[in-house]
Amino acid sequence: MGSKAPDYFVNRRPEMLKFIPKNASKILEIGCGEGNFIEQLVSETTETWGVEPDISSADIAKTKIFKVLVGTLDQVLDELPENYFDVIVLNDVLEHLLEPWDDLKLLKSKLKDQGALVTSIPNVRYSKNLFKMIFKRDWKYTEDLTLDRTHFRFFTKKSIKRMFRESGYQIESIKGINTTKSFLYFPFAILFNILFLGSQTDMFFMQFATVARK
Repeated sequence: MGSKAPDYFVNRRPEMLKFIPKNASKILEIGCGEGNFIEQLVSETTETWGVEPDISSADIAKTKIFKVLVGTLDQVLDELPENYFDVIVLNDVLEHLLEPWDDLKLLKSKLKDQGALVTSIPNVRYSKNLFKMIFKRDWKYTEDLTLDRTHFRFFTKKSIKRMFRESGYQIESIKGINTTKSFLYFPFAILFNILFLGSQTDMFFMQFATVARK
């Protein structure tokens, strides 16, 4: 797998904070990078964990949160306690996994009975991608964003919902985040929705944030 874009390890993802249940005390982030997102959840009442395969990023995260396991999810899975976490967070991680369906099933045992899985997943039907496929007839991999060359899997809102359902979760909410503001792609999305009677609103969003429970 190729190297990730530099901001992958440092992004704070403030737009994802509102999806974390307020009463969560034990929180795990898979792919925590330097710990900048989960650090925002550190308090006297929370115990924050991270999993990160990049050693240098993991070392930085260790200075910010309670515990960091160094390695891929498959490598450290057995080190994660059973029925322990109120929330497990995966911000733009599932698309980097070969078999995200299997990993979601394995993570269920790490959640408490009422635990929540909070995820951000890129939307391959994002207006920029659709525009380039329709008018440029191209699918060009990039260094980051939706067509990141390190992505193994690509998702739509519909396939995200199916993945969680087939992995044994109940979706509590799924919402589009990071709306396009482009002077080119926003009007294109508006026009597309006029033509299709407002049935294509998913294309406005770069990602979908999902809260799912066991």
